[in-house]
Amino acid sequence: MLAAAAVLYNAWILEVVVPTYLDSRHSYVSELYAADQPYRWLFGNLELVCAALISVAALVCRGLFGRHTAAGAGWWALAGFGAASVADVLLPMSCAPSVRPDCQPLHPWHTLTSALVHLCLFASLALLSWWSPRHASRPGAARIAWWGPRLLVCALVSSLLTVGPLLGHPGWHGVPQRAHLLVVGAWLLLLACAAHTALQTPAPAVRTPVPAHGTLPRVHAPPRSAHDRTATRNR
Repeated sequence: MLAAAAVLYNAWILEVVVPTYLDSRHSYVSELYAADQPYRWLFGNLELVCAALISVAALVCRGLFGRHTAAGAGWWALAGFGAASVADVLLPMSCAPSVRPDCQPLHPWHTLTSALVHLCLFASLALLSWWSPRHASRPGAARIAWWGPRLLVCALVSSLLTVGPLLGHPGWHGVPQRAHLLVVGAWLLLLACAAHTALQTPAPAVRTPVPAHGTLPRVHAPPRSAHDRTATRNR
């Protein structure tokens, strides 16, 4: 599910064949499903399917590395990332600011849901990247320990480079945002590989101690009652 979500999360690549009339260099990806866009139904539904896959996969996988650890919290954050992405589609931009000069880039509800998306994403990256080096012996953790921190840095930098329009300086923000989405796709693929490794690795067998050859386990007699001790003394 996470591998499929990684592909769907980058459905913006369909801009190559779908006549959206948006310049990918200077437009947000969320403009593809803005309320006034003709292909909102396509990109919005793809985003909803992707978000559902992420949330379901996170809930299924949250116990693989421990339910009561930072790893469990990281999977919960990933589930929140999917839920916030659903809200991001259901509360879209009212228009596409890159093609309409009268359209403001700041849409309060959509900006709030986008902030929640990023908060949950960075929480999942940080929690799982912090946990994995400390439990590298667990199946799948070593891979996250190596790639997680690097993807976290790339995600943070590319995300910060997209805020230009919100600060009154639009232009070229579409490039780092699409790079950011590729990084998120790589994170989802990394988690998919780690989860697959954890599922394919059998649990260690519980070893029962066996007495050495030629020896018998000591049998302890049950304690005697006061009546038995009295009867013995009277014999």
